[in-house]
Amino acid sequence: MADITAVALYLHHWRFFQPIPQWSLAMTALALVFVLNMLSVKFFGEAEFWFAAIKVTAIVTFMVVAIWAILTGHAVANDTIPDAQAGFSNWTNYGGFFPAGVGAMLMLTLGVVFAFGGTEMVGVAAGEAKNAREILPKAVNSMILRIFVFYVGSVILMTLVLPWRAYSKNESPFVTFFSGIGVPHAGDIMQVVVLTAALSSLNAGLYATGRTLRSMAIAGEAPHFAGRLNRHKVPYGGIIITAVLGLFGVALNLIVPENAFSIVMNLAGIGIAGTWMSILVTHWIFIRRAAQGLDTRPEYRLFGAPYTNAATIIFLLVVIVSMAFDVNNGGPWTLALFGLICLAMVIGWYSVRDRIRADKLDEIAIEEPADLAPGENS
Repeated sequence: MADITAVALYLHHWRFFQPIPQWSLAMTALALVFVLNMLSVKFFGEAEFWFAAIKVTAIVTFMVVAIWAILTGHAVANDTIPDAQAGFSNWTNYGGFFPAGVGAMLMLTLGVVFAFGGTEMVGVAAGEAKNAREILPKAVNSMILRIFVFYVGSVILMTLVLPWRAYSKNESPFVTFFSGIGVPHAGDIMQVVVLTAALSSLNAGLYATGRTLRSMAIAGEAPHFAGRLNRHKVPYGGIIITAVLGLFGVALNLIVPENAFSIVMNLAGIGIAGTWMSILVTHWIFIRRAAQGLDTRPEYRLFGAPYTNAATIIFLLVVIVSMAFDVNNGGPWTLALFGLICLAMVIGWYSVRDRIRADKLDEIAIEEPADLAPGENS
C-alpha cells in the first residue's frame, strides 16, 4: 500500500500527471505490477534485476555527488532556504539536532522502522535456515555493513547537503538534492530512479506475499485458494488476495490523499515493529530455555541479552504509542485503522480456520513450481 501511494506521489512530480487523481495513479501501479506477477517468474526476475541495478547505481551516484558537494561547499538551490550550502554547518544551524524536540523524533521513528523493513526477515528465516550456526552470523554481519554504508551513509549525507527544513514529505530527498545542484534535468532523472525503486518494492512485495500465502495454504493456515497455481506455476491465488488487499491503499488515496502515504507507512512500520518484538520475545524465551538446560546457545550471541531485548521492546512500544500525538501525519488515523485491521483479521481467521484445517489438501492441485529452487516460494 505504501508503494502504490509512493508511485502516485512521484508521478505527480511531472505536470502531465498532476491533473490525474492520486487514487487513479495508485490503482494503475497496482494493476501493472499485478499483471507482471501473473505472467511468469521469469518476468519478475528480469524486472527485479534491472530495478535493483538502477537503485544501486543511483545510491552510489548520490553518495559520490553529495561528498563532492560537501567538500566544495556547493550551493544547493531550494524553495525554502535559497542560500543553502552543503557542509557541516547544516548540523548546527537551523536548530541543530532534534530541532522539533525529542517527541517529534519518536513520532518519526516509525518511518525509520518502515525504511529498514526487510531486515527482520533474517530473524524470521533463522528457524528454517540450514546450517544456521554458520550462515546466520555471516548474513547478519553482511546486513549490518550494508545498512551502515547505504542507509545510514545516505541519511548522514542528506543532513549535510541541505538543511532539514529544505526537505518536503511530498518529494523524495534525493530529488530535492539533485534538483538544486544546477545540473539540467538531474532532478527529473532521479525522480525516474525513485519511481522505479517504488515499483521494484511493490513488485517484490507482491511476489513474496503471494508465495508466503501459498506456503500458508499448504500448511493449512490460509484458504486453499491462496495455494492455487496457474499454468506458469504462478501462485495466482495468493497474488490475487494480496492485490485485493492492496485496494485498501487505493481507497486511502481516494479518501485522504494528503495523509495516505503517512498512514500506510506507519501501518507497515507497526507491522515491522511487531515482527521485531516477536523475534525478541522468542529469543528471550530461547535464552531462558538454554539457562534451564533445555536448549544450547550458539557462540554468536546478541550483545547484552536479555536486557537489550527488554530495552528494544520498550522502545518500540513507546514509538508506537507516540503516534497518537502525531496528528499532522495521520497518527490517530493509523492507530485506529491498525486496530480495525487486527480485529478483522482475528475474526476472519477464527471464522474459517476449522474449515480450512478440516479440508483435505489434496482436493486442490497444488504443485511445487518447477522453475523455483527449494525454499524460494516461502
